[in-house]
Amino acid sequence: MNLRDLRYLLAVVEHEHFGQAARACGVSQPTLSVQIRKLEELVGVSLFERASKAVTPTVACLQLIGHARAAVTAAEAILSTARNLRDPMAGRFRVGIIPTLAPYLLPLVFAPLREALPHLEVEPWEDQTSALLERLRAHNLDAALLATETDGPDLISQPLFDEPFLAALPPDHPLADRAVVSESDLARDILVLADGHCLRDQTLAACGQSGALSGPLRAASLSTLLNMVAAGYGTTLVPGLAAGAAQDAGIVLRPLAEQTSRTVRIVWRANFPGRPAVEAVGEIIAQRLRGFAQGAAAGMV
Repeated sequence: MNLRDLRYLLAVVEHEHFGQAARACGVSQPTLSVQIRKLEELVGVSLFERASKAVTPTVACLQLIGHARAAVTAAEAILSTARNLRDPMAGRFRVGIIPTLAPYLLPLVFAPLREALPHLEVEPWEDQTSALLERLRAHNLDAALLATETDGPDLISQPLFDEPFLAALPPDHPLADRAVVSESDLARDILVLADGHCLRDQTLAACGQSGALSGPLRAASLSTLLNMVAAGYGTTLVPGLAAGAAQDAGIVLRPLAEQTSRTVRIVWRANFPGRPAVEAVGEIIAQRLRGFAQGAAAGMV
């Protein structure tokens, strides 16, 4: 049994078609079909029910496929680690990023990263903080961009830049006439994201609220939250990088009296062999965002 045949198996399961699987693997259909037959002979069970236009995984295949995926993933991890040991600035670099940061930061830093690190293949993965930390500890990510501190000696974090919060107000809101808005004044009709988003906790803490709110709204995304504010359902805090999106939605932005902000940091495993790549990526992001805090605090991004 070899990894090539396991990759063929995964491709057939995904496409449920030998021809499409062969094209995805870059081989001819007869070659792939022969190797799948050999694999079936080796394991001693039929892996697919074959029809003229499609193939269907058998019960035996469904029971074995998890092991096949694990073997291929482990082999790819070995190769990736070996490449990083030879040249940490080359190969795949999987970076997690929280949803309230990803849509606004990635367009700013992707081009500088490609220019400065042309052999590093940056693959972003967007998810909430807890999920990203779980994937990081499971070696499914190489680093993560977060807006909270991390716990545990197994992880290292490095601050990259401070992202100020701005008061986000409906155009006809009474606070929209003020030049500066107090965080406590927003507490009366504050809207927040759903549980699990770090921005939810940061917003509540800044406005002096507890973890429980009486209102029913728990937006699943920042874009939904901004649209609700624009429609006049309440106020919120918006991270500085999202200021442009907020203004496009018709929201009035004002600096905060306490100049509340969050620190965006890059996090990685303490024993990760690709630390030079992590630090290089972090430095490029920090350079791109240098001086950003002052401009965002003034409502200019």
